[in-house]
Amino acid sequence: MTGVILLGLAAAVVWKLYQWSRAPHDAPLRSVTLCLLSAALSYPLAMPGGASGVDTVAGHGTAKLIQNVLLLLTVYFLMCFYLYSADERTGRLRARREALIVGAVAVAITVAALSVPHDVFAGSFSTADMTIPQIAFFYAGAGLYLMYALGVAGRWTRRYARMSRRPHATGLWMAAIGLSTMAVACAVRAVFVVIRWSGKTVPQPLMAGVAFLLVVSILLFFVGVTYPGATARITAVRLWLRRRRDHRRLAPLWQLLAEAYPENVLKPASSELWDRWRARGVHRRYHRRIVECRDGLVDVSPFLADASEDTEVLELPPAVLAHRLRHAVSTIGKGALAPRPAVPLAVPKEDNREADVRQLIAVSDALRLSA
Repeated sequence: MTGVILLGLAAAVVWKLYQWSRAPHDAPLRSVTLCLLSAALSYPLAMPGGASGVDTVAGHGTAKLIQNVLLLLTVYFLMCFYLYSADERTGRLRARREALIVGAVAVAITVAALSVPHDVFAGSFSTADMTIPQIAFFYAGAGLYLMYALGVAGRWTRRYARMSRRPHATGLWMAAIGLSTMAVACAVRAVFVVIRWSGKTVPQPLMAGVAFLLVVSILLFFVGVTYPGATARITAVRLWLRRRRDHRRLAPLWQLLAEAYPENVLKPASSELWDRWRARGVHRRYHRRIVECRDGLVDVSPFLADASEDTEVLELPPAVLAHRLRHAVSTIGKGALAPRPAVPLAVPKEDNREADVRQLIAVSDALRLSA
């Protein structure tokens, strides 16, 4: 699970860095990119292997300090995204004020961490000696700022969720619940710090429950922000698979018509390698095949009926039309000229692209069965 999350964060960071390079003046995009980058850098430091490696080089507790500073930057840039999205001009002023706050908190917890011996600062939240004022201040200061920033971001997310439609609204509501739950968990942990600083103890199951709630809320937020994109990609994949299948089902009709009218087969707009590669995409081949089939049916229509049947040929069943198409292509191959004007064939009753494709597939399936 850890590897999947880290891989997802890395892919998101690379993609956002690419988008940012294309639009360097987009303030909301810059904020999202820096938010993801800070989160991606902090995540390995929360793992035992990453933390021990940094602590071995720089001293015990260094990884924890860097991780918490990166977490402060993560929620700060997340808040900046909403500030810039609401109004870039006023958002810039508010972001500068917020930068002073997060900078002051980062400096304060850094001073607190550096003012105690390294071995005292080592350990986790549940094992740290909160009776030491610097340790209590470190965890309380970072936690209170996280609570504040996450609460503001959660409020903005709820506001956007009310104005959005599905699936974006669904993802935003999940993200809002995740952010609000994280803020509540940070507030509870700050209360734990105060209790332990006073010399009292907090039951271990209670601290474990809050830690579990924090993990669940982070996962819920991650699912929420990826949900709209994931649903869009699933829809795109389904469309790609359906068009790939329909492209193959149109092959018998296309092959028959291309044999009679090879000039209707469309070629790439350019002979360059990039254009030829793009022309082989499923969507392009799908639309191109539909156009080629339609052009071929119009060209072959004069050979399908006698003059007395000109009106009836428009409503021929797919099986009958398939039989006449084979006979017409054979006639065209012998050099016969068109005996009458062309008319459209296999025209659907509904006026939309899906119905048009279904009609063509029906004729193509009839050709396949009669082969």
